[in-house]
Amino acid sequence: MPDSTYIAVDIGAGSARVLAGCYDGHTLELNEVHRMTNAPMVLPTGEHWNVGGLFEGIVQGLTKARQRYGDTIVSIGIDAFGNGYGLQASDGRLLGLPYHYRDARTEGKMEHTFAQMSERDLFVATGAQSYFFNTLFQVLADLDARPALLPLAKDLLFISDILNYWLCGVVGCERTMASCSQLYDMTAADWAYPVFEKLGIPMELFPELVAPGDVLGPLLKPIQELTGLSQTKVVAVGSHDTASAVAGIPHQSSDSVFLSSGTWSLMGLELPQPICSDEAFEAGFTNELGLEGTTRFIQNIGGLWLLQESRRQWQREGLELSFGEMAAMASEAEPFRSLIDPNDPVFRAAGDMPARIRSYCENTGQDIPQSPAQIIRCIYESLALSYSEAWAKLERFSPVELTRLNIVGGGCQDALLNQLTANAIGKPVWVGPVEATGVGNIISQMISNAEVASLSAGRELIAKSFPCECIDPVDTFLWDDARSRFRAMLSGHSLSLSTH
Repeated sequence: MPDSTYIAVDIGAGSARVLAGCYDGHTLELNEVHRMTNAPMVLPTGEHWNVGGLFEGIVQGLTKARQRYGDTIVSIGIDAFGNGYGLQASDGRLLGLPYHYRDARTEGKMEHTFAQMSERDLFVATGAQSYFFNTLFQVLADLDARPALLPLAKDLLFISDILNYWLCGVVGCERTMASCSQLYDMTAADWAYPVFEKLGIPMELFPELVAPGDVLGPLLKPIQELTGLSQTKVVAVGSHDTASAVAGIPHQSSDSVFLSSGTWSLMGLELPQPICSDEAFEAGFTNELGLEGTTRFIQNIGGLWLLQESRRQWQREGLELSFGEMAAMASEAEPFRSLIDPNDPVFRAAGDMPARIRSYCENTGQDIPQSPAQIIRCIYESLALSYSEAWAKLERFSPVELTRLNIVGGGCQDALLNQLTANAIGKPVWVGPVEATGVGNIISQMISNAEVASLSAGRELIAKSFPCECIDPVDTFLWDDARSRFRAMLSGHSLSLSTH
């Protein structure tokens, strides 16, 4: 048995895991205890998250962990995807299933909001860029579409907060998650009350804020009886999964850039304070809270969603490809044949992604990728070039020279994409740990339990416990022409076939 065990629940956009962090006093070991699917439910009312199914999976995972690790389990912490929320009544009932962030009810809501408060003013007030999926626009959609529901609601809770409440009965919104919603004032370190007043959002919906490391309370008696855990605490962690992922990077420092690579790619710097300048706004950066009051100064890039949706379309057509097979096919495909902007709105929704990529390339005057290998290569190189552009922008805001990129998340298992990224940015890429989000979640709990002194000490423990790989760039000169084409495409210029 380990000296102490910490349970991390990591809820991603497609799956969720219950992980056990086992500490023997010297190193940390991470083991998967339970896994569940986290697919949105398409109902007559729209796309929703199955929070009940997630909670059932958490209880099952805790029960398995108790059987495996006994009374060594100290606490549990939950991190999750951003922006999803539910409305809770005064008696603790959830008022309907939380909507999925891609649900169509927010269409047109950004433009309507900007007529009342400009996009720049929203950035100054919150430190956050305006994205179609932001909680702010979802709340405004609810105010329009479900006005009868609002008087019944007492608290707005994010997904991780709902699950924490069901585990321990304590209401609170965790700060790193709140900071991603565009409802939080990064400068005032509180809810963005002036924004609420300007846009007519009820202020009483927003409960007390809690911070990573705050002990919320013991498991409720019914949960204790179901799981056999009588001494385990519920601890607030960096509940936005990217906050935990960045906390789980062993060598994150002032001269390094992080990239959390998954359905979304989140690339940025860890800074002591937010940057809410006009230059940051124009460059497309957003500010989010990390552990110990740090700021994640990041850009959202349309990540592996492009690859995932393409794979689903090919499956619908009868072609089964593993991610390893897709990478192998791309490695043999002609380089720099065609490029896309991963952040173009045409790629936001689920559906026939290969057809959209072909149409995009046709509309921008490029060779049209036809085979799966050509489409995959197009996605890989476009992502690598997007990372290169983000790196160049980050250099303008960094107080020191940037020397390395740290990649974590599921995407860090893709050796081809990692190598292409190193080549595109011309800097060494450090990869891992794959489970950085779960590890960062556990480090937050260990700090709360005084078993680790600080985030810095936690990162030293991670470095000692989980090996990382360094990938050096090669043939960087080959990317110069592609980078020029990519920038011209982002500027709205058609790319004639003669340019490559």
